[in-house]
Amino acid sequence: MGRKSPYPVEFRNDAVALYRAGGGKRTYAAVAADVGVTGETLRSWVRQADEVAGRGQVRGDEAAEDRDEELARLRAELGRLRKAEKGVGTRAGDPAPGGPVFRQGDEGMTGRWDFISAHRADFGVQRICRVLEVSRSGYYRWLAGAEARQTRRAADDALVEEIREIHADHKGTYGVRRIHAELRGFGHTVNRKRVERLMRVNGVEGRHLRRRKRTTVPDRLAPPAPDLVNRVFHAGQLDEKWCGDITYVQVGGTWLYLACVLDICSRRVLGWSMATHMRTELVIDALKMAVATRGGSVAGVIFHADRGSQYTSGAFAQVCDRFGIRRSMGRVGSSYDNALAESFWQGLKRETMHQRLFTTISQARLELFQWLTYYNGRRRHSSLGYLSPVEFEQQHQTERRLTLAA
Repeated sequence: MGRKSPYPVEFRNDAVALYRAGGGKRTYAAVAADVGVTGETLRSWVRQADEVAGRGQVRGDEAAEDRDEELARLRAELGRLRKAEKGVGTRAGDPAPGGPVFRQGDEGMTGRWDFISAHRADFGVQRICRVLEVSRSGYYRWLAGAEARQTRRAADDALVEEIREIHADHKGTYGVRRIHAELRGFGHTVNRKRVERLMRVNGVEGRHLRRRKRTTVPDRLAPPAPDLVNRVFHAGQLDEKWCGDITYVQVGGTWLYLACVLDICSRRVLGWSMATHMRTELVIDALKMAVATRGGSVAGVIFHADRGSQYTSGAFAQVCDRFGIRRSMGRVGSSYDNALAESFWQGLKRETMHQRLFTTISQARLELFQWLTYYNGRRRHSSLGYLSPVEFEQQHQTERRLTLAA
């Protein structure tokens, strides 16, 4: 009898779905690196999934899901075009015939200098400067700096291309600070204000999220656990404090619920579970995955959550007791008492559901699973010095080993 896999069935199935979504364009090793397993492990999971279900049926399901997703995309595009502002089109910004020479926004000196250069052969510099009420010396100074401006403009254009690549690589979610950190990580010495200016001028913008309702349903009859965190959402060591919560995403006319467990020290998502219900099994499965991620030995760790009925249930308390986990709870109706989890949900929804609606459960699961693995392995976190959670843990463990060796 083979050794039992330390990875939950739900995780393995989502990893297989992520590989298949690539349509053969990504290797096992590339997808496995995102998921956090070896390429051979992922290959065996795909092989096992193929043995359980016929490939023909699987391909048929995937084709249907692709058609549904394409139909949803086309409908969204049609809605966007219908709502397009009237008058926005070719030459819509041109001035009216007989109006001023300079259109609104071009009144700056650069526009005037360009105008002088374009018409100097016909009218002469002196006459144009007199009409425009500018000095000739100022124009000639501007002319002398043309080569330096051209060099700066070329450098800015090259930097904008890199900014766009980073922005697209992270699906349009990164704002100024994370793009600046990514550029610094690539070895660029660039000022953050310059990045901000270039992004503003070229219309490159990160995503923002509007407020949404909470999902916590408290059980006022359940005995509460003490608050062992007291809004102090930082820790000196890994596996000192964890926190967890439940959120939801809309899928067509139904809901998909997601429970996560985060390490407060590294912000890494240690465990998660997705289902179409909010029963206690949802949070138990997420906690068990977190325990498995840490190798099964987590005695003494504090797990902080809100007072939702899932976290105050007897079944959840038994699982915590079995692993030696100390339960901690905030007050009823106070999002600040679980602020780290709330912030995490905001980032997830901002970066996965911006102006879109999932059409199928399998599509939603795949997108969320892909984002969770991306968040752990690649997404830069401001509170971690713009390292990803996995990079932070590796650095933290290296420093700890060096300290012990010394």
